[in-house]
Amino acid sequence: MKVNRKIIEIDEERCDGCGNCVIACAEGALKIIDGKARVISDNLCDGLGACIGDCPQDALKIIEREAEDFDEAAVEKHLESQKAGEETESMPCGCPSSQIRNFAPADGCQGANTPKKLEAGKSALSHWPVQIRLIPPTAPFLKGADLLVVADCVPVAFPNLHCDYLEGKTVMVGCPKFDDAQAYIDKFAEIFDAAGVNSVTTMIMEVPCCSGLPMIVKKGMEKAGVDIPTRQVTISTRGEVLEEQ
Repeated sequence: MKVNRKIIEIDEERCDGCGNCVIACAEGALKIIDGKARVISDNLCDGLGACIGDCPQDALKIIEREAEDFDEAAVEKHLESQKAGEETESMPCGCPSSQIRNFAPADGCQGANTPKKLEAGKSALSHWPVQIRLIPPTAPFLKGADLLVVADCVPVAFPNLHCDYLEGKTVMVGCPKFDDAQAYIDKFAEIFDAAGVNSVTTMIMEVPCCSGLPMIVKKGMEKAGVDIPTRQVTISTRGEVLEEQ
């Protein structure tokens, strides 16, 4: 039933598709579609505006218009379907993409007095899989790990990832813009609750759509009720370290 009520409106001219609002929406009413945030169904939006403060472009506001009434039952069903979809994508059936493997990383970095370069064919990777959606919270390589959570464009842009940051860390790779942010929050919350993670380093690109990844990790910690030492590294589109904090 349509009623006159408060609801979120998105200015598509301002929206840069960073996805921060999607992460902040507990009802899952927002989604990045064609590079812009959109309300996927009026009845999922409660109109309270929890997402507004997370928009760096000031593209969201609350308006009053005729819309489908907010439906808590529909929200619950929607969130359950999202979770079920994530579990399906994780392919627990034994697909090679999700089979857990541990292996000793090669010592490919040169000594401290020479530039850090990886020898051809060498890798600092110590486990498989690496995609966030494919790693189960119970994976043995997560226990007491120093996590390196990497936006998936970083390895393409940053040539020294293995020697400068990956050695000795457990890496998890994903895209904060195109992947399911809420599913990631839930995944990290489960990991932080069960694995006794030692530290978390997030590596993102300088582009706006990457800014959601540290927020995803933070919200995962909040949901798990833990406070883990964190570091954030920002990489330029030319493969340079712009900032560490």
